[in-house]
Order: sequence, then structure tokens, then C-alpha cells
Amino acid sequence: MVNQTQHMRDTILELLYREKGGIVSGVTLSRCTGISRVAVWKHITALKKEGFAIGSGPKGYHLMDSHDLVLPFCFEGSLPGSSDVPLKERIFYFPQVETTMDTARNLARQGAPHLSCVVAEHQSRGRGRLNRQWVSGRGGLWFTLILVPDIPPPMAYLYNFAASLSLSKALENIFHIDVRVKWPNDLLWNGSKLAGLLSEIETQADMIRFLLVGIGINVNNDPGSELFDAVSIRQILGHPVSRKKILAAFFQEFVLQTRHMVPAEIMNAWKKRTATIGSRVRVKTHNQTVQGLAMDVDDTGTLLLKDDQQQMHRIIYGDCFHT
Repeated sequence: MVNQTQHMRDTILELLYREKGGIVSGVTLSRCTGISRVAVWKHITALKKEGFAIGSGPKGYHLMDSHDLVLPFCFEGSLPGSSDVPLKERIFYFPQVETTMDTARNLARQGAPHLSCVVAEHQSRGRGRLNRQWVSGRGGLWFTLILVPDIPPPMAYLYNFAASLSLSKALENIFHIDVRVKWPNDLLWNGSKLAGLLSEIETQADMIRFLLVGIGINVNNDPGSELFDAVSIRQILGHPVSRKKILAAFFQEFVLQTRHMVPAEIMNAWKKRTATIGSRVRVKTHNQTVQGLAMDVDDTGTLLLKDDQQQMHRIIYGDCFHT
């Protein structure tokens, strides 16, 4: 019943979306969905409660924020080099999940294809690194990439760096804002956190069964955190923007960045956009905290940090704070 209800609401949203803000009468919606006008009204009411901006009047209904939808039917075309699979068929949309990472993991185990994506309006248990809570309400862009790469596990880290690189470039190209990458997996604007990434791998024998890259972007939401400064694109620009455009542009850029998977190429491009190298940082690992100057990030993604005693540290993974 839940799936049927959601399918009906998605159908109504698609009918409204196709009119590009134009009015669709209750009679038309009733005829196209095969349900009564009263049932249409009930679904519209439920969609409004979920947060969809739907206007209503004597002549019918219309979408007031069609640019902000991220349902599969909103996406046209295909990815570079993958013309046989439409982009919309790569997107699994959910109004709410506990986490897109958990949902993506289940879909990956069921055989979801390479370069597919789970996107949700809201995560009830969103998390970041070290299992920190990631506040992920409506207005942000919360999604997890499902990747099934034909590479050995030691090279999996490249996808995480390629993802942050691709997102940084996509946001700069669309909105002309200077978005910097922070080692190992955040995006910053003017020192404030704009997005975060979290990756997870599942292996089988000596190969990758699937790789998940969870991404949370503050887009039209009002982020807040007691641990760090956070900012959204709407706050930067002063107006709401299209989440659909961001997701489509990210997908395109990510495919281009991962065509050849040459470590030096990806890491050199990433380093050109980083705010970490040359900054004083504090890095917390599972067993120590090191503070000093970030000297470099090598082709394996390892941070090279010189502490105040001039000792060099090679840090493979940790929680990094610019100080």
C-alpha cells in the first residue's frame, strides 16, 4: 500500500512537473491517474505536508518550485559514454530514509548498476565521519553514489577524491563561487562547511563488490552545527537554487574525472582546489592527535604533516580541522 501511495504521488508530481509551472486541473489529474478528484485532493494535501510547494486555485494545481525537484523523471539525457542508460534510470528517489548510505548498500547488494544514485529529501539518521550526526532536512541534497568499479580495493580512495573534486568544479561552474576541497572529504566556502563526503567499500575476494560515496550538500536548507561553521548555497547567493542542476552537473563531471582513474591526474587536479595544503591543521586519528602544517597530499591520498617539532607525519586517514 505504501509503495502504491508513493507511486501515485510521484505520478501526480510528474504531471504537474511536465506543465513547467502551468496549471493542471483536478479533472485532468483524475483522468490521468484513474482516481477520483477527492483522492487527487488528498494526495495533493499530503504532498504539501511533505514540503512540496504546490499552488492550488479554482482552475487546478501548479508546482511552484519545479526546478528544485530531484525525482527521476526530472532528469533528461544520459551520462558521457553511457548513452544506452538514461540518467533518470540511474536515480532511486525516496522522500525519507534513515540514511541514503544504508539504502544504497541494500540496493547494491541486490545488483544496482554502476553509477547509480540514491537520493532522499530527508534523512532521519544522517551521519558523517566518525558516526557524527549530519543534520539533513528538506532543502539539502542528500545522496549516495553506487559504484561497481573494476579496480582493486587499494585504489578505491581515488573515487572519494574524484567525487570531491567533481563537486567542487560543478558548483564553481554553475554558481561561480570558489569552493575549496579539504582533506580528506569536505568542501568549504570561505572556511565554512558546504558539503561532506563519506565512503564505504564492500569487497569480495580481492576485488571490489561495490563502493558507496555518500554526499551531503547544503543547498537551500539552513545548516547549523555545534562543531563547525556551516553554510548553504542559498545563504551564499541570497536565493534558492536548483538541486536538480547540481546533481546532473555533478554526475557529468564525475564521469569525466573517473574515465581513466590515473592517481597522479586525479590527485594533482584535487590539489589545485584544496584549502588544506599550506594551512595549519589539527588531525585526529583513532589513536592520536597531530597538529602542524599541512605540507602536501601524495598520490595515494596520504596527508603529509609537519608538526611543531619539525617531525613529518604521514596520515592516511583522520579527522582534519583547519586551525
